[in-house]
Amino acid sequence: MADKRDYYEVLGVDKTAGDKELKNSFRSLARKYHPDRSDDPDAENKFKEIQEAYAVLSDPEKRQTYDRFGHNPPGGSPFGGFGGGSFNINLEDILGGDFFSSFFGGGSRRSRNRGNDVIVRFSVNLESVYQGTSEELEIELPTSCEDCDGTGAEDGDIISCSNCGGQGKIRVRQQVGPFVQDVIRDCPNCSGMGQIIKTKCKTCGGSGQQVKETKLRFNVPKGAETGTRLRMRGKGEPALRGRGENGDLFIELEVEQHMWFERSGADLIMSLPLQYSELVLGTTIKLPHIDGSELKIVVPKMTNSGETIEIRGKGLPRTRGSGRGDVVVLVKLQMPDKISKSELKQLQAERVALSDDEIQEIIKSDAEERRQ
Repeated sequence: MADKRDYYEVLGVDKTAGDKELKNSFRSLARKYHPDRSDDPDAENKFKEIQEAYAVLSDPEKRQTYDRFGHNPPGGSPFGGFGGGSFNINLEDILGGDFFSSFFGGGSRRSRNRGNDVIVRFSVNLESVYQGTSEELEIELPTSCEDCDGTGAEDGDIISCSNCGGQGKIRVRQQVGPFVQDVIRDCPNCSGMGQIIKTKCKTCGGSGQQVKETKLRFNVPKGAETGTRLRMRGKGEPALRGRGENGDLFIELEVEQHMWFERSGADLIMSLPLQYSELVLGTTIKLPHIDGSELKIVVPKMTNSGETIEIRGKGLPRTRGSGRGDVVVLVKLQMPDKISKSELKQLQAERVALSDDEIQEIIKSDAEERRQ
């Protein structure tokens, strides 16, 4: 039990704390970490830990045993499972009725009565990302049924749910260790809506939605990357029964691969295979560029395979700040697919055999040049 935290530490009180201080601390922490209200990813475990600490320290006999022996009382019955006796404490009595009634309030219902968001993926080429474009998309999207105004009911024939009294939620009382805990759940009779359709709409079958072909126009921002999401508010699914706001539509961009460019942020990277003679004598390569101009790549004489050539300001527009990125050209030696016997003999005649010492000197000299 060495991994258990001290109960007084869990509740944030001193060992001299009285019943009122224990109860106030428990109430504050339980409100903070109740799984139905907290966004903390570990809220459920923390809530159980708080319950366990309070269950022991609020009982005089258990507290006295804990103060003497800690988490390992005599008899081998640790407090971790609420062992060594049982008692009931109603959480509502401690936390107050307003805590549980808040689950029924308008805030919770409003957050549920919102249509689902919709994500659509859209492909664009690198040229469109460079200049930024206006695009058009035709897609089938759910919309509110026109015949029932999204209610799903024929002629508005809707009644309040008798099971939950129109609240959409019910309170279920269950035993959790020594506690009687009230758990708030969606009403199974009306699926949390608080209303029941008596006569379903013939057009939508009671769903309140229809699927229609919708034409959308949107702008692709300059320099956008794969994964960029464009939000169109209110273009997603309509709320259930027409009681709330529509969800949003997200258009997720996927930038298509270019024939020779790869991107790194605003920089464009390409590989340029050249023949041995071009590396030795130098050359100039001209390619059509994404901005509509001609990309001029000047390869100096005696360029080594693996060296890079940077062309400033010819990349993509920067999404943050001004200006454009660079084009980075990686020069590579292109090996021939085939070689004639005469060429092979000529290469063998021109080859100069180097000693091991000479090879080591060349490697050392090359390394020093790269460091500089």
